[in-house]
Amino acid sequence: MTPLRPILLLLAQTDDAAGSMSWLDTVHRGGLIGYLILLLSVLALTLIVMHFVQIRRVALLPPHHLEVIDDLLARQDVNGALEYCVSPENDSYLTRILASGLTRFQRSAFGAFEVKNAIEEAGEDQTARLYRATDALGVIGAIAPLLGLLGTVLGMVGAFESLSRSAGSNHEELASNISLALVTTLMGLILAIPCIALFTFFRNRIDAIGSEAAMEIERLVLYLETAGPTPPANAARGRPTPRPIGRTAAPPPVEGAP
Repeated sequence: MTPLRPILLLLAQTDDAAGSMSWLDTVHRGGLIGYLILLLSVLALTLIVMHFVQIRRVALLPPHHLEVIDDLLARQDVNGALEYCVSPENDSYLTRILASGLTRFQRSAFGAFEVKNAIEEAGEDQTARLYRATDALGVIGAIAPLLGLLGTVLGMVGAFESLSRSAGSNHEELASNISLALVTTLMGLILAIPCIALFTFFRNRIDAIGSEAAMEIERLVLYLETAGPTPPANAARGRPTPRPIGRTAAPPPVEGAP
């Protein structure tokens, strides 16, 4: 008899026991709490897929957006860059932040001095929005083990009530009820562990992309330091010519004056 024989026999017995009960039977044994955890699992899977699609460098910092805006600002075309950023077709994390800074650059008399403040405020706002989008995944990861614990407590209460009715003689029923109660804890932990891990992963990815976006935007802002604030194209038409400060128009000549 080899030393591995007892382990192989134990694994075979475990496989036979697991094969006799499907995952749907396991959920059904968890009762109402088990179905609630299953519903949260579907919601968590949906959120995870959505975050993997949305929280990417290609989605938040599209390379073609960087190329177009870099070309426009290099040619000092601030109006063109602003129009490109505010266009709904070019909506992204990068363009929303730059649109705020370019708008402040156009409207403020201080020009580039106001851009950095506006970009910093817009960057914090956009990053906070991404954080809030991942909060739901963190909440699911936090409440899943609590729901499992609730199911276990309810199951244990039922087990001890069954034990009291049988006068302590039915140990098999007690063990069966305890096993059913622990199913919800198992389901809650299976859901919570990946949710918490992926919640941390997505937060770190947001921080990494945000840092990269800050470096790219800082590079683009350098173009504005050599350009003065230019009025929007549609605002320059029909504007009266400003009178120079400190000079007044000469009075009309009086007839008959020497």
